[in-house]
Amino acid sequence: MKRELRVIKEASLFRFQSKRSDEERWTYYDNKKTKPPAADVESLIEVLERKYQRKRTPYSDLVLARKMLADVLSPK
Repeated sequence: MKRELRVIKEASLFRFQSKRSDEERWTYYDNKKTKPPAADVESLIEVLERKYQRKRTPYSDLVLARKMLADVLSPK
């Protein structure tokens, strides 16, 4: 099943949206009540690493995404 992922950075926070091709509505992750899946954050980090190598994103975005992954993986 094809799955689409959108990530928007606003106010020093990445907001995730995801949707499968058979769904009509988007699933929103606000990072407080609902955290994004770790696989989605890892995908974001991979994209940001490639963009950072080409000087298309600041290093602070990459650090923020890695911090988010640590937060998602930590049990609470």
